[in-house]
Amino acid sequence: MDADTELRIVPANQAPCDALDTLYGERGSGQRCRCQRYKLGPGESFQGLGPDELRARQQEQTRCGDASAGPTSGLVAYVGGEPVGWCAVEPRPAYTGLLRPTFRIHWEGRDEDKEDESVWAITCLFARARYRKKGIASALAVEAVEHARRNGARAVEAYPMIDKNALAEELHVGTEAMFAEAGMTIVSHPSKRRIVMRLDF
Repeated sequence: MDADTELRIVPANQAPCDALDTLYGERGSGQRCRCQRYKLGPGESFQGLGPDELRARQQEQTRCGDASAGPTSGLVAYVGGEPVGWCAVEPRPAYTGLLRPTFRIHWEGRDEDKEDESVWAITCLFARARYRKKGIASALAVEAVEHARRNGARAVEAYPMIDKNALAEELHVGTEAMFAEAGMTIVSHPSKRRIVMRLDF
């Protein structure tokens, strides 16, 4: 693979903020969310906050453009110099919405300390349209596990969709196959559509 097609994955604080803008584009579900689904506070909504606020929040969370900054909230994949993929991965308590009773599916049948910062979570993976089905999301999942390990996690989780009839917009949570490739195994099967996968280091 030459330099023009080589896949490179970096922590999001090592990517400029306009790389995130390129990834999310100006329309579609990604642009409407900016990876804030599990970050919204009580009573907040994507529509109520608006695109500028969602973008500002993601920039603050990723610390994009500041490689010397503290922790970041995800990874950015590049092919050559082009940003092509995103993965959200950080300590599980950072997803404040995930901890609320609304998201029961992630906790069903498990006795977990929701505030345990040593457990990390991968909540979103995607590749830009013309780069899909090229293994980018799977590579991001593998790197997310290693990123969590390098940063002191004792475990990392994911919550993939297993429903073959899932809408395209629902697949941002990843698939069983990509997380299995990253070394995770199923620890819970809370619904017909979702599973919880985990790797303890």
